Amino acid sequence: MDGSAWPPLASGPMRRMGKTLRTLLTGACGAALALAGPAATTSAQTAGPDRHMAWEVKNTGSDARFRGLAAVSRATAWAAGTKGTVLLTRDGGTTWSDVSPPGARGLEFRDVEAFDARNAVVLAIGEGDASRILRTEDGGTTWTEAFRNPDPKGFYDCVTFFDRRHGIALGDPVDGRFRLLETHDGGRAWRPLPTAGLPAALSGEAAFAASGQCVVSSGPRDAWIATGGAAVSRVLHSTDRGRTWTATEAPLPAGDPARGVFGLAFRDRAHGLAVGGDYRAGQPSPRAAAATGDGGRAWRTAALPPAAYRSGVAWLPHTRATALAVGPTGSELTTDGGRTWRTFDTGSYDTVDCAPAAAPGAGCWAAGEKGRIARLAPRRA
Repeated sequence: MDGSAWPPLASGPMRRMGKTLRTLLTGACGAALALAGPAATTSAQTAGPDRHMAWEVKNTGSDARFRGLAAVSRATAWAAGTKGTVLLTRDGGTTWSDVSPPGARGLEFRDVEAFDARNAVVLAIGEGDASRILRTEDGGTTWTEAFRNPDPKGFYDCVTFFDRRHGIALGDPVDGRFRLLETHDGGRAWRPLPTAGLPAALSGEAAFAASGQCVVSSGPRDAWIATGGAAVSRVLHSTDRGRTWTATEAPLPAGDPARGVFGLAFRDRAHGLAVGGDYRAGQPSPRAAAATGDGGRAWRTAALPPAAYRSGVAWLPHTRATALAVGPTGSELTTDGGRTWRTFDTGSYDTVDCAPAAAPGAGCWAAGEKGRIARLAPRRA
């Protein structure tokens, strides 16, 4: 579902309200690891802003809202958002190229997955044929439409890749089952996956297209789905690239179309983080984060959770317990695998992504409303 948060976007009805730093490790990440100290006892808000981390905001020249983000390296990142906008930087955010697909202004991009500075896949959300997948192989100079949803009841939310060839895309339930697509050629062609291996959807259950992290993967075969909108929040797990799934209840807010798990991140097939809450302005989200150490079979609520609803989460490569969470009211850092979170920024972001550990000069990026994109950096004295 739409997952439009803070404020809700006009597109889609109420039921649609609702994806490092080796150079930075010596600075921001190295400082982050030094932060672990006595745990606070109430919330990340009590802990106060972190002194060592900061988002370095970049001038994009755009007013789009970016919920799709792909960090390729510290120098290269893609962002996808409203009004069919796709931006690309190759110089660390100093300059941005508008590489939006021609004729896409009416599309609502909510996810982008990039393999490098030339190859990327973007997903547009919406009912029926508004849900589309496009691919570029030349840095956005040209785009090819790889999929257009033929089902008027269908609504696709996000996409993930296991490697450069294999990926899946997730759609909201139709006739009681989530919809899935698969690709074996890097996103050039997509075909439906059988739904027999999926648990039946709960009443009101759907995925939130809020940060490109409602379906994520780790390794060659494992994938996870985040859900909300039902009486309970759930995380679904597949070990065979989406053919069969198991479901586990997640201890995040539920019981309302605006509540659930909004974003997931796994640093390997066992260790994962879930963030979410209630996206409506002013609504409390006392259990906005949880963690798992067994691939999602069991989840534990953060002892010191983020201060409010969070829509995006990412692990910092080259670390085993450090991660970032972002939302409309701020950003948090954990250095203990999601047990406690500390606020380090109060700006508005919808999504966060860190480049793969193997990327040269890997870096972390965040994006959100009013063209806001930033790169993680050590806080200046």
